[in-house]
Amino acid sequence: MNLFKYFRQEIIAALSRLDLPSGLDTSKVTAEPPREEAHGDVATNAAMVLSKAAGQKPRDLAEALAAQLRAHPAVAAVEIAGPGFINLRLVDSFWAERLAEVLQAGAAYGDSDMGGNRPINVEYVSANPTGPMHIGHARGAVIGDALASLLAKAGYAVTREYYINDAGAQVDVLARSIHLRYREALGEEIGEIPEGLYPGDYLQPAGKTLAAIHGDDFKDAPESEWLARFRLFAVDAMMDMIRDDLAALGVKHDVFTSERGLVESGKVDAALDFLAGLGQVYEGVLEPPKGKVLDDWEPRPQTLFRATAFGDDVDRPLKKSDGSWTYFASDIAYHLDKYRRGFPAMIDIWGADHGGYVKRMQAAVKAVSEGGGDLDVKLCQMVNLMKGGQPFKMSKRAGTFVTLRDLVDQVGKDVVRFIMLTRKNDAHLDFDLDKVLEQSRDNPVFYVQYAHARCHSVLRHGAQALPGADLSAAALATGPLSRLTDPAELAVIKLLAGWPRLVESAAEAHEPHRVAFYLNDVAAAFHGLWNKGKDDTQLRFLIEGDAELSLARMGLVRAVADVIASGLAVFGVEPVEEMR
Repeated sequence: MNLFKYFRQEIIAALSRLDLPSGLDTSKVTAEPPREEAHGDVATNAAMVLSKAAGQKPRDLAEALAAQLRAHPAVAAVEIAGPGFINLRLVDSFWAERLAEVLQAGAAYGDSDMGGNRPINVEYVSANPTGPMHIGHARGAVIGDALASLLAKAGYAVTREYYINDAGAQVDVLARSIHLRYREALGEEIGEIPEGLYPGDYLQPAGKTLAAIHGDDFKDAPESEWLARFRLFAVDAMMDMIRDDLAALGVKHDVFTSERGLVESGKVDAALDFLAGLGQVYEGVLEPPKGKVLDDWEPRPQTLFRATAFGDDVDRPLKKSDGSWTYFASDIAYHLDKYRRGFPAMIDIWGADHGGYVKRMQAAVKAVSEGGGDLDVKLCQMVNLMKGGQPFKMSKRAGTFVTLRDLVDQVGKDVVRFIMLTRKNDAHLDFDLDKVLEQSRDNPVFYVQYAHARCHSVLRHGAQALPGADLSAAALATGPLSRLTDPAELAVIKLLAGWPRLVESAAEAHEPHRVAFYLNDVAAAFHGLWNKGKDDTQLRFLIEGDAELSLARMGLVRAVADVIASGLAVFGVEPVEEMR
């Protein structure tokens, strides 16, 4: 259970037993960890936020509420701090019950019904289908995939989606690039790749396949005869490559939506007609960009979306000068399509270079959903590849950048996934190839995995030291957990008991990186407990002559392993039981 949510309910119930005005708004009442651990286990602002409406001084209301809370069977002590904050200290038996809860749930501990099975769409990666994934895509892929898993753990019905940008000019460039490789496969000397085409040798296999299929039918044919055919083949070939790259990273999507499919099905025209029917499209002339003098800018009538009516800075063009729809128009249609498919809640994971696009897209979602939709955009900053603290370049199969596959082949998918989540999405990330493989506390992947492996090592020793003892999670959950009374042991249990709250708060904020911070804290607490046992024999996990206490500590060790495994599952990282 989320113990803080539980105590918030208990606090509100205690308030209802006081002589207070009816109908008090308790929505701002919180129950959360105190800022300082020494202040107790649960803190509430109830007296502070309700005193005015209750017609009492905060301190007086706090005294009355504290009297009610002291009678709670899980509360050992209640203290009033400052002008009216209330700190609760809980009895040891409450923490023993939480530990049993962890053992009973296993890796499912922290699963929540907060989301109420509400549908939510997470769109991530969505790279142009023009080549292999690069390390920047890797970050967005991992963040999106982990966020989707986190939301699912918090009780949402999550759909993972990839939007294929296959209707723009870049796809025609791809088709021309593959045609060049097709001619090369037929024996033509193509020389240096012309400016404007994609130079990577990843296009050579596609060129050879086309040569095997078509022979020299299109070798000297005009572009009009082969462009559309080669474009379709090229997109399919590149998407197969992208799916393979993502699979190497452990990333899978539920839905792939084609921009070209939207255009050709008429959904873009229909979406813009719908938007116009809402009165949000007009013909107008935009002002020049503020603070800039553009020699080639001239005022001209344009088809515009009233983006300013929905929070954007300026209204936005929907048509290019040649009369075709802008990328923005296609994106409006795409998000309307998502909304109509049953996703009022949408999350898009974008690269940081799309920061200027956020407001207009959020405005468009508000408009086409008539206020019923919500779009959250998470921008991912750059990844700096390092080796030994210095910038590093690996092989460039893509011709211009380091590929995701290069990175996964070098260090493994689990390392890539974990490291990509050790910083908030909008913070730059240094990925040092040496640092992520070293076995030290400075390497968060090793530090967390080592804690999990160390837990299983202790359990293996426990099985030898306690022959015949049932060390299954179910048996340990009903064991003598009340024997765990040392402050260091209780500190670990309290940290584990905070996992359900962490899941819910991280899911609500759409911030999976919080899980990495939490796992590091759990690993640190466990390693700290291990080290205390080296210094004080009475704190060792296995106590000769005291099987009961040893069993209780085996329960604590297994619970640590279960919570770490639960967190790593959100990340899509396999927990290890032995370090090699």
